Amino acid sequence: MSTVTNPFTGAYTPVGEEVTAFDLPVTGTIPAELNGRYLRNGPNGMRPEDPRPRHLFAGYAMVHGVRLLDGRARWYRNRLVRSAAVAEALGERPRPGAAPRITDVAPNTHVIGHADRTFALVEGGFRPYELSYEIETVGASDFCGTLPEGFAAHPKLDPLTGELHAITWQRDSENLRHLVVSPQGAVVRAVDVPVAHRPVVHDMALTRNFAVVLDLTARVSPPDNRERKTYPAVWDESRAARIGLLPRNGTEVAWYEIEPCFVFHTLNAHEDGHRVVVDVVRYPRMFAGGALDGQSSPTLDRWTVDTVSGKVTETRLDDRPQEFPAVSPAVVGGTHRYGYSTVATDLLRHLADADSLDALPPEAAGDALIKHDLRRQSSTVRRFGPGRYTGEVSFVPRQGARSEDDGYLLAYVHDPERGASDLVVLSAEDFTGAPLATVHLPVRVPAGFHGSWIPDPARKDSE
Repeated sequence: MSTVTNPFTGAYTPVGEEVTAFDLPVTGTIPAELNGRYLRNGPNGMRPEDPRPRHLFAGYAMVHGVRLLDGRARWYRNRLVRSAAVAEALGERPRPGAAPRITDVAPNTHVIGHADRTFALVEGGFRPYELSYEIETVGASDFCGTLPEGFAAHPKLDPLTGELHAITWQRDSENLRHLVVSPQGAVVRAVDVPVAHRPVVHDMALTRNFAVVLDLTARVSPPDNRERKTYPAVWDESRAARIGLLPRNGTEVAWYEIEPCFVFHTLNAHEDGHRVVVDVVRYPRMFAGGALDGQSSPTLDRWTVDTVSGKVTETRLDDRPQEFPAVSPAVVGGTHRYGYSTVATDLLRHLADADSLDALPPEAAGDALIKHDLRRQSSTVRRFGPGRYTGEVSFVPRQGARSEDDGYLLAYVHDPERGASDLVVLSAEDFTGAPLATVHLPVRVPAGFHGSWIPDPARKDSE
């Protein structure tokens, strides 16, 4: 087995300081209707008291944010989320609700807005951390006393009901759990889903009538994690893979078998008569040897579940390596024509060739985006250029949008000439055209995980 080396290099090199900057320079024109914050979460290096390198997924949580208001970029901030270990390392008092340091995990995977509050998220049975408007850590949250245990990294917001849906897994349980959080921020539904062998569940999908549960070939394995000191998951050839459809008002899951695979992220799902269509980024194999397996390229695939015959048809939508799929939030759970993803060719190539599957060279990050037109079965690639790495994009519908792709795409893009990052605002319709606006940040934003556009709930005229 190869020697594990430090994955926090190149595009993933940690940021050493928390920065606040006001009135950022802008090239182009920020659409005046974009009033809110673009936030992005991700791992930022390792615990300073532990020199041993670990898995990429194990870094501190750092949230980066830009506030837009009336066509101006009012501020940029980056802040470490004060989990118990972070607060201790910084010599600060633990925030309210923080778990003991030994059982605390930095919520480094996602950041969302819900019920006029901001939450940093991670999976595995750990609570979200609430952040202030200025992304300072408020404390661990249990959704006003209604969250039974931990939450998930990838909840789905139903645009029709305003409910937030999540599939969670806990460290000490073989059950998954479907949680529904009301628009007011309280858990109003919790249904246990019995599964065997503790599958790794990173994401879910939602339709108008079902929560889509993924029980795939990778499983949680704490003993393997302790032995290798990597991510606590293994590829288990003895496990089948299946899709579960849980009625949103029921408790019994209908299961449908599929070919062995692993999925980090779903694009979207919808119902078509007695069929359920689920679009995903699918890996034929993952966590072999406990590492990200670069010899298993992720492709955009479609599962069509026939709920009458029980048959699942698997279709390849795009065979290019890609990740971080996204759709307009207005179509979540319904039919979608367009999808957006990040090209992952360079990342996967380096993962396959490196002596250690956890070692990431500086150039191992996506530098292009894909826009999929699934109705026409076509796609368009937008390239930023060598060294201009990017990640997940957020789609923001235009006010009074005339079509599904009438809106804006927001993403952080690294500028190698400045050694810093930009917030780039693109027209989703004119995908390869000149950016509408480029906000020049004072520092670099490391390659990270997930983020959100969080519109202002009300006018805020103060800093």
